[in-house]
Amino acid sequence: MKFKVVMGVPFMEEYWKNLCLKADSNKLGKDLKLFKKLIKTLNLLGNNPKHPGLKSHEIKSLTNRYGIKVWQSYLKSKTPFAGRIFWVYGTDEKQITVIGIESHSENKKKSVYDSVRLSYLN
Repeated sequence: MKFKVVMGVPFMEEYWKNLCLKADSNKLGKDLKLFKKLIKTLNLLGNNPKHPGLKSHEIKSLTNRYGIKVWQSYLKSKTPFAGRIFWVYGTDEKQITVIGIESHSENKKKSVYDSVRLSYLN
């Protein structure tokens, strides 16, 4: 089942637009690697959110905080510290909304999710 992947507002939508503008003008610099990982991850997510390489799993503390199931997927297989994206199903049928990204987290404590800044659904 294919899903349409959209960005949450305002943070992810703004972040994604800025990355795309930089990519269009060849000004990604140090963000090039992250941009490529994001493109690959978003494609995998749209085709199969439970793709083994994504290691998608629910983050219960964020689910409890926001009242909707919040999922996390890795930007690079088997490497949680290479970056993570946070997403939810909806708001439309067959839609996934990306509501957050952490490019490099080195904190293994459960409280790491307290500092995650998430966007809202469209």
